[in-house]
Amino acid sequence: MCGILAVLGCSDDSQAKRVRVLELSRRLKHRGPDWSGLYQHGDFYLSHQRLAIIDPASGDQPLFNEDQAIVVTVNGEIYNHVELRKSLPNHKFRTGSDCDVIAHLYEEHGENFVSMLDGMFSFVLLDTRDNSFIVARDAIGITSLYIGWGLDGSIWISSELKGLNDDCEHFESFPPGHLYSSKNGGLRRWYNPLWFSEAIPSTPYDPLALRSAFEKAVIKRLMTDVPFGVLLSGGLDSSLVASVTARHLAGTEAARQWGAQLHSFCVGLENSPDLKAAREVADYLGTVHHEFNFTVQDGIDAIEDVIYHVETYDVTTIRASTPMFLMSRKIKALGVKMVISGEGADEIFGGYLYFHKAPNKEELHRETCRKIKALHQYDCLRANKSTSAWGLEARVPFLDKDFINIAMAIDPEWKMIKLGEGRMEKWVLRRAFDDEENPYLPKHILYRQKEQFSDGVGYSWIDGLKAHAALHVNDKMMQNAKHIFRHNTPTTKEAYYYRMIFERFFPQNSATLTVPGGPSVACSTAKAVEWDAAWSNNLDPSGRAASGVHLSGYEQQAVLASAGVVPPEILVNLPRMMNVAAPGVAIQS
Repeated sequence: MCGILAVLGCSDDSQAKRVRVLELSRRLKHRGPDWSGLYQHGDFYLSHQRLAIIDPASGDQPLFNEDQAIVVTVNGEIYNHVELRKSLPNHKFRTGSDCDVIAHLYEEHGENFVSMLDGMFSFVLLDTRDNSFIVARDAIGITSLYIGWGLDGSIWISSELKGLNDDCEHFESFPPGHLYSSKNGGLRRWYNPLWFSEAIPSTPYDPLALRSAFEKAVIKRLMTDVPFGVLLSGGLDSSLVASVTARHLAGTEAARQWGAQLHSFCVGLENSPDLKAAREVADYLGTVHHEFNFTVQDGIDAIEDVIYHVETYDVTTIRASTPMFLMSRKIKALGVKMVISGEGADEIFGGYLYFHKAPNKEELHRETCRKIKALHQYDCLRANKSTSAWGLEARVPFLDKDFINIAMAIDPEWKMIKLGEGRMEKWVLRRAFDDEENPYLPKHILYRQKEQFSDGVGYSWIDGLKAHAALHVNDKMMQNAKHIFRHNTPTTKEAYYYRMIFERFFPQNSATLTVPGGPSVACSTAKAVEWDAAWSNNLDPSGRAASGVHLSGYEQQAVLASAGVVPPEILVNLPRMMNVAAPGVAIQS
């Protein structure tokens, strides 16, 4: 991931302004430590902090067309750049960068070329012939992007809040799948898939078509000129990413440069569920596996850095970002610059445990649509910024546009969880890769219950966070919370603790408004909380809050254990703050 910052039409072309833009751009240097570039045209400034993945030798930015009249600063990867180059036979490209096609596509097609791009991207394009500009963000919001407005009439664009929060009167998240045109003076959506209307699809489930679409999504993400690997938690999604990558790596240009044996990476507390499962998958696939342990104290010590880099106070995002942040540092230290990850599958297929309570296929489908639309505020934001903090790029094949179109066209009746019929969460995805003749994964991994990343790294991680927050936030502070934090008022001490840190770094009201809020259970939207009346009394984003579903649920597991119906190997994962009593004795928590 790179970092981009643009100041457009600021009525100030002085050296002092240039120095200020450089200063702000350096706040994004962690995203792109390989090179820096700044282009100035009057009072228009386009800056870039580069993480070199494709053509490291000559792909420095900003990029230009032949006569340098069109200038582009880009963060992202364009996976179909080779095909796009072939469609532009009359154009001369200056570099081998995948992003070099953007300026030339604009020359050829005007503003309507964005939908031709297959990849993840945020970019600013300046046409110096008339000083017009466009800004665009990828379909789902895999890359982070913000837009701000200055009192002088300027428009600011930045990959992160910290690039513009001190200089803009107002700023907000740039919406995914949108384009800003200075000629039209506003935003318009360029990404308009059928599923976006939330109409209920009816395409029959075709497991082989789904499998093929995912394999194609993974293969195109093997485009790299630098060492890479996969993030492997041992859950279904990351294990499928690893399996498909390992299966197709041989024979690729990446394998020729860096070897055909895949590297995999996992993080967790000692003896955590993820570490054990990931080790087993890695052994099965034959990857070079790297396992990183962290302690609860390690994570707590990193919280302030995590909030500064991830730029949120959302509880579940911070819980999951912290181990990913720690792991990314270790991965980068090994010389790896790109990883492939499994974000997005739970949103597309209804994989979170609260989907067990979906009342019907219509509600399930609408909830998956809502979840995908919000990914840029949650898992995409986490994956992008936790890795970019250390100059590491994360690619997410489940969020491939073509794959999403196929997966979201399936009649949602197939996604309904029906345990009596042997259909657990994400059954359609599991079934698509259940190949008896040439197995992708061991059966028990293929059908492993969903673990949220913040849970799978070790249950005591979340318990430790709650205990730490309770030491810093007292009851009186909670009583006054609604007067201090009027927007998204924290309802737990953990949330209050994160909010205090966030506002120290980002005190502006605009920053507060970039973070989503509302009730949630096990990562649900506020609307899905209505599916079960009991959930309103247990609003926690952990998967263990899905009472009656998770094998290690906060309440259910202790009750089952007391009745002697939980296997002993599961008891070791009980939250540390819960006492399991003997049969007939009340449970205390």
